[in-house]
Parts: sequence; structure tokens; C-alpha cells
Amino acid sequence: MSAHQDSGHAHGPQRHGHGSGHGNGNGHGHAHQSSEIDWEVMATQLETSGELQLPVLHGTAARLREQFAPEHQVRRVLDIGSGPGVMTCVLAEAFADAEAVAVDGTPALLERTLARAERLGLGGRVSVLHSELPEGLADLGEADLIWSSKAVHHIGDQQSVLDALTGLLRPGGVLAVAEGGLPMRFLPRDIGLGRPGLQARIDAVLEELFAVMRAELPDSKPVVEDWPAMLRRAGLAEVQSFTLLLDLPAPLDETARAFLHGHLSRARESMRETLAADDVKTLDVLLDLDAPEGILRRSDAFLLSATTVVTGVRPQ
Repeated sequence: MSAHQDSGHAHGPQRHGHGSGHGNGNGHGHAHQSSEIDWEVMATQLETSGELQLPVLHGTAARLREQFAPEHQVRRVLDIGSGPGVMTCVLAEAFADAEAVAVDGTPALLERTLARAERLGLGGRVSVLHSELPEGLADLGEADLIWSSKAVHHIGDQQSVLDALTGLLRPGGVLAVAEGGLPMRFLPRDIGLGRPGLQARIDAVLEELFAVMRAELPDSKPVVEDWPAMLRRAGLAEVQSFTLLLDLPAPLDETARAFLHGHLSRARESMRETLAADDVKTLDVLLDLDAPEGILRRSDAFLLSATTVVTGVRPQ
């Protein structure tokens, strides 16, 4: 299993995936057409997503430090579904005495993690672990902090994954899960193309595709996605949540525009048979590299997303 953060992690910005950044446009961090996603192909998009999310990721790491008792020494951190390792490196910086371990099922993304760690001078404290989940959960080893962003929902039995991750925590350790949040927003309701409300209709289709993806997963089990309650059922105490906002106002820089172009390209590919024909035509204009109304040239494009993190502490 690889998670994702085609965000902007939405995301990867919102609904943060590969544990790097957050958000895709639906509150789930990606536009699903099936449960098969080529994370290696998405590597650049995932890393860009994570880098756009860095203000949120650094803020998240600071909040996670506050979850520990003053006497608790954080020695090992696991990033589950780490993708290209943007958050892994943020956690290594935030917990300077800990080994940060990126856990992912895609070797190419783990290679990006190691390269990123070297560039940031973190090579001695960031390691990688190739693991397919949920099968590989038992081999991950103990940790003081386990971070997972947009990874749990790629596994059929989400509660069992939370139970297993809790079992890996040392007493006083913290599990932090980023699932949910709000759909990413990046265009006005009326963009002067097609019918107003394009993003709302895209969100509706993405929710349906997400439901199909979940239903197709092995051992898929429906569950009320009350994440605080799920963490409590896993045996965690002091369960709480916090939400951080990514707000990149218009006009966006080239990096953010390129991310949105990738996001819309993937959305169009996954929705071309389910989205209304006139909305597909609108997407074609937004994706046109030369059109003044395209996402790469619009002056009204922005990036706004909210990432919600739920945490719990393993009792001593």
C-alpha cells in the first residue's frame, strides 16, 4: 500500500496523502477511478503537493510535540504511507533525537525520501522501510510517534489498522492520523466557463468514486468514520483533534498552478465517463496550456484547504 498526498496529500492541499502533503480536491486526497493507483507515476505531483503544504506540515509537527509528556523521549517515528517523504523529513527536523522511518510500498518513492533527506542534511536520521500494508504491519517495530496521512482509507478494514498501529506504540506514544478535513477549493463558483458550481459537481463525483474504491478493497468493511471514536476503540487515551488551514491567495505562483493543473488532469481522467459532458469540456479549457482561461494563466485561482489531525496517546 502506498498512501498519497496529492494534495495540496486537497493531499495532499487536502485529504494530505502519501504522508507528505495533503489533499486532493475531494476530501479524500485523490481522484479515484479504482483501487489501483500508480504512485510512482504520481511522484512529482505528490512531492509538489507536500512542498505546498509545508506550512501546515511544520505546524502539525509542532502540535505533535505538544502531545508528549515532558519526560517522554521520542526515539523512533514512523511515517505510514510516506510517499516521497516530505512529512518524514519534517518530523525528523521536529524530533531531533529520533530516527524517522518512511514506510511505503513504492520503492521509487522511498528513493525520493532518501534523496530529500540527504539534500536537507537529515541523511543520518531518516531511513526507509518497504512494506505492503496491512500485511507488513507486524514487521514495522515499535515507535514513540506514528504518523499516517491519507493512508488508512486505502485498507479495507480501517479499524483493524488503527488497532495494529496502536499496538506498535510504546507506552506514552502518540498515534496521529490525518483523514478527512474539507475539500480543497481553488476556483470561484462562477469562473466564466460553463455552468457555475463546477467544483461542487466534481466533489460529488469524487465522493462516488471514493466509495467505489473503498468497496473494491480486499476485506472492505463499512465503518462510521468517526476518527476520534475509532482511536478510542483502538485503546488510545487523551484523544483530541486539531485543524490547520492552508491559504494560498490569488494570484498563485507557477508551482501552485502546476500542481492544480496536475490535479485537474487526474480528475478529468478519472471522471471523463461520469462527469457531465459540458463539465468535461470546461475541464478541457482549464487544462489548455495556452488558453487565457486555463488554470495556468487565470488570475483568480487560489488554494485553500483544511487538514484535520486526530491524535491519541497509548496509556502507560
